[in-house]
Amino acid sequence: MDRYTVTIFWSDEDHAYIAVVDELEGCSAWGETREEALKELKTAMELWLQVAREHGDPIPKPKRYKDVA
Repeated sequence: MDRYTVTIFWSDEDHAYIAVVDELEGCSAWGETREEALKELKTAMELWLQVAREHGDPIPKPKRYKDVA
């Protein structure tokens, strides 16, 4: 699987860690720990990409390091 930019942050509103993939619009997950949020996000990413392929939607390329640094 390609390497995408992942952001994990604490949400006071949700009382959980939220993990999002910057390049995959709407792809996110949550967990009680950072590790759990990341684990759930990996599943969400796989499903996001699977559905995009099934519908013929474009698959965004991962950002390059210099694009996010």
